[in-house]
Amino acid sequence: MAEAKKKVTKTTRKPATARKPAAKRKPVAKRKTVATKKTTAKRASAKTSTADFVGNAQETGRSIFLASLGFYGKAYDQAQEQLGTLQKELKARRKKADKAYMELVSRGVKLEKVAKVAIDDIDLTKLELENLADRKVLQAQLKKAKARFEDLKGAVRLKSAA
Repeated sequence: MAEAKKKVTKTTRKPATARKPAAKRKPVAKRKTVATKKTTAKRASAKTSTADFVGNAQETGRSIFLASLGFYGKAYDQAQEQLGTLQKELKARRKKADKAYMELVSRGVKLEKVAKVAIDDIDLTKLELENLADRKVLQAQLKKAKARFEDLKGAVRLKSAA
């Protein structure tokens, strides 16, 4: 292992003649007076630019906040508008439904009167209750009753169509 380390160190080192010469440096004294003047000017301009940057950032943030607030306000107004429209439509549909319901009730009252008259017209003494066991007689009486109801039904349809 010691031999391996020696080989690595020998190959990685460069001879002194192969190295680059050090760069020449300017005297520090001349630059020091100029540098202090520039840094004070940079500090003053940095303070003003920082203040401008902060002001711009605050204004931009406020503008973004106001834009989002305006967006939510507009969405709220549109939702209120749609809700109002839906309420108007619902109210109109309720009126139509109430009107249709009242028409159906009045038609039912008329049909009830007609049905009561038809039932009163049926004479129970003519039915001959003893002969009810006879199927043919019972079917004939049922046929008469159905014909009478069909006539009444046709009469009601003609009146309601007019």
